[in-house]
Amino acid sequence: MAVKIEENLKTALKLLSGKRQHEYGNKKENHENIARLWSAYLDHPLSAHDVAILMLLLKVARAKFGNPSSDTYIDMVGYSAIAGELADEDNKKHRDK
Repeated sequence: MAVKIEENLKTALKLLSGKRQHEYGNKKENHENIARLWSAYLDHPLSAHDVAILMLLLKVARAKFGNPSSDTYIDMVGYSAIAGELADEDNKKHRDK
């Protein structure tokens, strides 16, 4: 069991710092861009952190109502890590003011 957990964490880290970073660019910039687009569509302001949490919830919904692959759970780890990173950056900005 622990081996699978470690494998999923390593895969998520590899994707976040490798292939996905190359495909989608900087995580923060990508999530900020999505936030701007979703905010315009919804007429409600969203943050990059909101986007990461909402994407995580999308994966949770797929896990609840579908037949998810291991990729779904790896993506959950990834979006959670991105949300944590963005929250840390936001908290640092508020402390530095």
